[in-house]
Amino acid sequence: MVLSKELLDVLACPKCKGDLVYGQKEEKLTCGKCRLRFSVIEGSIPNMLLKDAERF
Repeated sequence: MVLSKELLDVLACPKCKGDLVYGQKEEKLTCGKCRLRFSVIEGSIPNMLLKDAERF
């Protein structure tokens, strides 16, 4: 399942409120400014908790 365009349009990084880039293949939302990745659970539920984000 793919995140809807409407959802992607309103999602923002919870730390800096910046734009997120969705990587469909890896099922991650990435903030280049904060260098954080947020996982997408079951292909349609973004986990936007800072404590669960991956640093890269």
